[in-house]
Amino acid sequence: MSMRLREREEGIQEVLRRIAEESDNGIPTIVEGRKDVEALRSLGIEGVVISAKSGGRSLLDVISEVEKGHPKEVILLLDCDRRGNEYTRRLRQHLETAKIVANTSIRRELFRLIGKEVRDVESLGAYLETLREKYMGHQRTLTSLKRAQAKRIRIYRRKLKEEEH
Repeated sequence: MSMRLREREEGIQEVLRRIAEESDNGIPTIVEGRKDVEALRSLGIEGVVISAKSGGRSLLDVISEVEKGHPKEVILLLDCDRRGNEYTRRLRQHLETAKIVANTSIRRELFRLIGKEVRDVESLGAYLETLREKYMGHQRTLTSLKRAQAKRIRIYRRKLKEEEH
């Protein structure tokens, strides 16, 4: 169990490293709201992050902002709920019409790793922390079990020695 938690956490960290790397190379990331932007910043994403739904912005406002930067590609990282899926689909259509590649593979990979436990970007930091706590809790439990087992073995060996004498 704990190994799967560790692998999941490492997989999520790898996806976040890819986003950071793409961001450092000038590829903007589009998220839904201000809290999503803050969450990515807290996770080390320093490049351009565009909030699609804050301040009453329309889809065309978002497309216009993206086009100003003249990127060839954009990462779409909207929430993985019904509205986020719909907005991702609509953004992708408009971006592709503007000859901008809409990268949704990172979003798919991230939410595949997370599963159904988290459906929004703003909860990523808390989710990663929970994974670490669960993993460390399992590690402490394993350590305690190993100590208890070692103690039982020592007691058993002492009894065998006593019986020999």
